Amino acid sequence: MQWETVIGLEVHVQLATRSKIFSGASTAFGAEPNTQACAVDLGLPGVLPVLNEQAVAMAVQFGLAVHADIAEVSVFDRKNYFYPDLPKGYQTSQMYHPIVGPGDVEITLEDGSTKRIRIHHAHLEEDAGKSLHEDFHGMTGIDLNRAGTPLLEIVSEPDMRSAKEAAAYLKAIHSIVTYLGISDGNMAEGSMRCDVNVSVRPKGQEAFGTRAEIKNVNSFRFVERAIAFEVERQIELIEDGGSVVQETRLFDPDRDETRSMRTKEEANDYRYFPCPDLLPVVLDQAYLDHLRGQLPELPADKRERFQNELGLSAYDANVISASRDMAEFFEAVHSECGDAKQAANWVQGELSGALNRENLSIANSPISARQLGELISRVLDDTINGKAAKEVFQALWNGQGESADEVIDAKGLKQVTDTGAIEAMIDQVIADSPAQVAQYCDSEPEKRGKMIGYFVGQVMKASRGTANPQQVNGLLKEKLDALL
Repeated sequence: MQWETVIGLEVHVQLATRSKIFSGASTAFGAEPNTQACAVDLGLPGVLPVLNEQAVAMAVQFGLAVHADIAEVSVFDRKNYFYPDLPKGYQTSQMYHPIVGPGDVEITLEDGSTKRIRIHHAHLEEDAGKSLHEDFHGMTGIDLNRAGTPLLEIVSEPDMRSAKEAAAYLKAIHSIVTYLGISDGNMAEGSMRCDVNVSVRPKGQEAFGTRAEIKNVNSFRFVERAIAFEVERQIELIEDGGSVVQETRLFDPDRDETRSMRTKEEANDYRYFPCPDLLPVVLDQAYLDHLRGQLPELPADKRERFQNELGLSAYDANVISASRDMAEFFEAVHSECGDAKQAANWVQGELSGALNRENLSIANSPISARQLGELISRVLDDTINGKAAKEVFQALWNGQGESADEVIDAKGLKQVTDTGAIEAMIDQVIADSPAQVAQYCDSEPEKRGKMIGYFVGQVMKASRGTANPQQVNGLLKEKLDALL
């Protein structure tokens, strides 16, 4: 039987406010356990929440960025459950009247095709604390620093049909929230994580199969691996005569498997009801227009501009626009050197490779956009050749100069383009290589193209890599062919 996978994601984005959603406690990452949880976060008697207006603004900006309906009136609800890291006994969320309604996101797949994924809604809520199991020898430690941290939960429609599509959607959401500046998107620190809903059904069947929810997956790679395992598990279970149970599961990246956590609850299990301590949030058109005016150029718009105005390929434009930091770095390099294609090649190639090797972000690049743009300019104006450019790049990376020009001068890398000087070197190489010259002259015409490489190498060696390779090739061919 042929099976179809159906996937929906619930993405939890930690909003980049300095204080929590209902209190003034700090949201800074990395503090000592239980030092950033105040009376409101702990749910102590007599305290009342006060809504953080910046969290509302960030949620609205996301909604505007994904072409969503923004609710004129949204309401906070209490989601009741008992868990050690939830001291109030309930989570304040939005169940029935979320702030962001239906929208959509366009994703780009590996083959360059695009697909539109619908967003069902996005709602504001507070995060819970964190249970720690590793260091307590059979006991659980509770850190409530994260309790009350503002989250935007983005719920997709079940529109994805493969692990690759799910990862592409998650990357698109990550790109949007980081462009907007409403989250740092740091998945390692928990600033962005997702619950993955997976089911399978026979191809051609309209009804959905029973889904399993995989909780708190915190990397693009883990999303793909968790879905791959879960799809295989469900298909095997059904084909063996069993049935899939609606449940919550955890992904274990060490074992590359999902494991059952608990039976999946329904909404009525949480006894949702409107929060009596918070008024409905009412937004007017002037407020929405003000926030719309603050939106930056978003990834899709930047990608389109890179293609239409700068002439980049769809692939290059997509890769560079995915990260706001990379896009801004690229634009600064292009502004310096004036050649978009070369700027894209160096940013994606030499620079990204060096950053990956040293596990650095582009924001922490040892080479500035100005330095890289100047280096590219020296290649374009034939001051240096490609080989020398890589040497200059490495010197700048290691802090061995303030500018490309300084490194070029210090290392004597300026390219020799004087025809007379190059001809003199060629004449000497030909005179020193009688056997190779004879072999060249005796060879079939189609083989001479490969054989000329020996002579090019000798001339480049004689010039210590500074001769212009194109001139060397042209002059060598002329002089050797004259000996035929």
